[in-house]
Amino acid sequence: MSAPAPSPLAIVDAEPLPRQDEVLTDAALTFVAELHRRFTPRRDELLARRAERRAEIARTSTLDFLPETAAVRADDSWKVAPAPAALNDRRVEITGPTDRKMTINALNSGARVWLADFEDASAPTWENVVLGQLSLMDAYRREIDFTDAGTGKRYALKPAEELATVVARPRGWHLNERHLRLDGTPVPGALVDFGLYFFHNAQRLIDLGKGPYFYLPKTESHLEARLWNDVFVFAQDYVGIPQGTVRATVLIETITAAYEMEEILYELREHASGLNAGRWDYLFSIVKNFRDGGPKFVLPDRNAVTMTAPFMRAYTELLVRTCHKRGAHAIGGMAAFIPSRRDAEVNKVAFEKVKADKDREANDGFDGSWVAHPDLVPIAMASFDAVLGEKPHQKDRLREDVSVAAGDLIAIDTLDARPTFEGLRNAVAVGIRYIEAWLRGLGAVAIFNLMEDAATAEISRSQIWQWINADVVFENGEHATAELARAVAAEELAAIRAETGEEAFAAGTWQQAHDLLLQVALDQDYADFLTLPAYEQLG
Repeated sequence: MSAPAPSPLAIVDAEPLPRQDEVLTDAALTFVAELHRRFTPRRDELLARRAERRAEIARTSTLDFLPETAAVRADDSWKVAPAPAALNDRRVEITGPTDRKMTINALNSGARVWLADFEDASAPTWENVVLGQLSLMDAYRREIDFTDAGTGKRYALKPAEELATVVARPRGWHLNERHLRLDGTPVPGALVDFGLYFFHNAQRLIDLGKGPYFYLPKTESHLEARLWNDVFVFAQDYVGIPQGTVRATVLIETITAAYEMEEILYELREHASGLNAGRWDYLFSIVKNFRDGGPKFVLPDRNAVTMTAPFMRAYTELLVRTCHKRGAHAIGGMAAFIPSRRDAEVNKVAFEKVKADKDREANDGFDGSWVAHPDLVPIAMASFDAVLGEKPHQKDRLREDVSVAAGDLIAIDTLDARPTFEGLRNAVAVGIRYIEAWLRGLGAVAIFNLMEDAATAEISRSQIWQWINADVVFENGEHATAELARAVAAEELAAIRAETGEEAFAAGTWQQAHDLLLQVALDQDYADFLTLPAYEQLG
């Protein structure tokens, strides 16, 4: 007698959405339920292991390369699988959420890759989770268009050969999806985003000459990469596509993962296509892990920590060397500038900075890099074209001149910069503005001419927390205290009220955002992720 079919997941506390039945089919939900049954227990164990490792860092204030995996690092014989044709040239990648307008603009942008984001650039409202999947399904069927209600402008896809290759980013392991439950237990958001996307699109993407490609965020260890690899193996068997069809690029955006780059590639080697260097989450991770480490771990204002800081150079150069040693793509960081339609001088200065940043990455050996806006695609493209020419990448540059010691990655005190009062004000101002938009369902938000996502809010609130707990004295003589943070937050809230007007202020979630920022910035118990308490308040 055959086993009964798995019961589909329960959809809870969610109003029906238009066309949701195309995404939330019984077959797709059965697949997600099977992922949940098989892999969530291991996910839970790995989250517990994160806490244990963090406690160890609190005791020792140090990190090192793992002795138990030394053989993997020493073995020069292994490489990751060769890149598929659609992912061989990644010289410019654009990032953004999966709403219909962004989907069309990103695919049409001229970038080689679009990071279709269900993670930091997308607030995980049920509408965003489900309709974002629908946008991608429609795009692959070429059944997507969009008309802007305000301007009447119509957006449609260019010919297939001009479109970017999609690499989807599911949520990190730590976030659950409260609207999908099995026997009362919420399914991890990572498995929901991955499962729905993979189930509906894997075969269609193969038919289009591409494949199910993913960015893996917030990874903290090679064991978490191993879990993803096991998910991929199971999923490919489940839908009947060849092993190795999935490709994954891992964001090295936690300090612990920086010590396990080779091991992460090794665990995913049949499915790995590269590593990426992301700045704000990486700095957030340093603060989170070394928050008990004393003055030598206190970061200055976030904007003072550029990629040329010695400990950031160590991180990016190690990433390039590691990737190329193993045949993987090394993808650089984000150019977040949003061009102004009104101020040509602001654009000129910013474009020069973007060019210098992308020139540095290309000359350091990166194979590609990220931008947040279509207008930056040509600038980044020119930087990589100048170095790559007709070559799709520069993996032949092995960077054997790079030698990074364990201490180099956490040598925060090599920076001359110090926290400033203006840095505190900026962290508060950006934090409130971002969280307010996030609570309204927006994950990618233009603030002060920069495209910000959840990583920005994380580093902002973490810096406030760190400076207060380290009793930092700013250049104006003021001590970083909870009282000072509250006073600055009150001033910012008043300025926002004056700027927006009473009606718009009342229509937003400004007070709620202000309160949540202060909660996560001032609580003695440091919340692992701002998005965990924020998700409880999300509609």
